[in-house]
Amino acid sequence: MRQIITHFTDDDLYKFTMCCAVIDNFPRTHVKYRFNDRDNTVYPPGFADELRRQIETLRSVVITREEIDFMRRRCSYIPDWFYSYLKGYRYDPSTVSIRQDEEGHLHIEFEGNWSDTILLEVKVLAIVSELYYIMTGEAESFDYESFSERSFDKARRLIKAGCCFSDMGTRRRASFRAQDAAIRAMKECANVMSDSPGLFAGTSNVWFAMKYNLLPMGTMAHEIVCAIAGMYGPQMANHLAMEMWTHTYRGALGTFLYDTYGWRIFSLNFSEDYANLFKGLRVDSGDNYDQLDRIVEKYRSLNIDPLSKQVVFSNGLNVDQAIAIQRYAADKCRPSFGIGTHFTNDFPGVKPRNIVVKLLAVKITESWPFYCDTCKLSEDHGKFTGDPAVVKRFLQALHLPVPESL
Repeated sequence: MRQIITHFTDDDLYKFTMCCAVIDNFPRTHVKYRFNDRDNTVYPPGFADELRRQIETLRSVVITREEIDFMRRRCSYIPDWFYSYLKGYRYDPSTVSIRQDEEGHLHIEFEGNWSDTILLEVKVLAIVSELYYIMTGEAESFDYESFSERSFDKARRLIKAGCCFSDMGTRRRASFRAQDAAIRAMKECANVMSDSPGLFAGTSNVWFAMKYNLLPMGTMAHEIVCAIAGMYGPQMANHLAMEMWTHTYRGALGTFLYDTYGWRIFSLNFSEDYANLFKGLRVDSGDNYDQLDRIVEKYRSLNIDPLSKQVVFSNGLNVDQAIAIQRYAADKCRPSFGIGTHFTNDFPGVKPRNIVVKLLAVKITESWPFYCDTCKLSEDHGKFTGDPAVVKRFLQALHLPVPESL
């Protein structure tokens, strides 16, 4: 079978920005991740073997001079030493263990130095998603012509409604070709509608940003806060994450993903200095309208005009939802939208993979004889990830209600 991932920067920007921050702040930290298929999918026979082979092929994927030059031009906030690191970086498949049980369920675990393993997550998810459609035969039914037309129309509607939006669909795309087609169509639409109120701002995928001369979009993921919470506790994890981020980026990349342990504890950590320093917040769980109202109230309590702040909505959105939020939020903040699976995995009759990789445990240096467990809570109980006993412990530490199911 053909190699699915062939470009080093065929990855989301936030993996590179987080990797840089990790090296700068936690160079000896080790982590464990685990793959989770929320739909409990039964994968085709032999899937694990082919996935293992695909991950082995990543050894040959190295960054090119063209990719480095592009990132230097468009990502000036990344310190130059990081590109020297990327030049020498090689994917290590030995940090990934894969098996398929008798029922066909897929089990993937990662373990190793944080700065090494952090660059595997998105690529592995993209491989799993595309490989599934290839091995089930569903890929043969993909109609890319009509897909491109739908992508153009999605962009047309969003731009007409005044939405500023970007593609964030690498992890669960139907295929590399699907993401390529979606981005190409949306850029073509943006060129045609250049006088309209909305904006196709770019893509989280660095390779496609380079191919189509777009802005690479993204900052961080929950992983940063989860790791810090494992090492130091969840109560001050957001504060320490903001401190870490500003240490590396000095005010750049200032959109903070706040919902790792819910709004309440973040709000207590979100002091006036950080509220002024960070240009905005990202809503990735909970009710979008309720979350925005809380954000607006918090900024006003700090005597900050919320209209001066960006709020990025990325909670599993489609076009209709984004347009509705735009109408509600336009006079409250500077809204923008990161849309993923709806852009890159939208084929009739095809169910997108509901797959994630989440951090489970962390130790601050390799010399520690044990790991510290961690988890992710968010504003949606259905998105709690981690061992139930750990989730319960974190909820109790944060004085949050514990669901009866735990």
